[in-house]
Amino acid sequence: MNQLDEKNCMILNILQKNCRTSLTEIAETVNLSVDSVKKRIHKMLADGIFVPKIQLRPRVFGFKNIVDIKVKVHNYEEKDLKEFIEFLKNHPAVAELIALSGEWDFTLVIIAKDHQDLGTVTDEIRNKFGRIILEWSESLTTRAHKFETYDMLALKKYYEGR
Repeated sequence: MNQLDEKNCMILNILQKNCRTSLTEIAETVNLSVDSVKKRIHKMLADGIFVPKIQLRPRVFGFKNIVDIKVKVHNYEEKDLKEFIEFLKNHPAVAELIALSGEWDFTLVIIAKDHQDLGTVTDEIRNKFGRIILEWSESLTTRAHKFETYDMLALKKYYEGR
């Protein structure tokens, strides 16, 4: 967190709440000039601290089933694992794919219109990679209470105070 001073943390927190907040409003809130805020944002973008993107709400588009799936793999060669990862990365119904440490090897999020679509997608994956999938556990997401929110100022203070 060396790159992030208190002002950068404040700017990031504002942008997370509303990425369309004007530079003028951000500058007033963090007590900097508009030019300083603009330079800081461009530097953080260049340093890869964040990426500008929008967050879609799949249920609004008719995808009522958002399912978190935990997968444990076994008896695989490196090429099998690479094929598994590439397949999931490129599958249109797989919204997230994360490698884990611990009990499970991967977590993936699948979006589907209904249980039939979900069954089609999960059957496709399990049939194609059944030889390396040891365990599979599905959980339907009913509500997101907090998603990808980082209070950078609180994190900075927390870890500096240790």
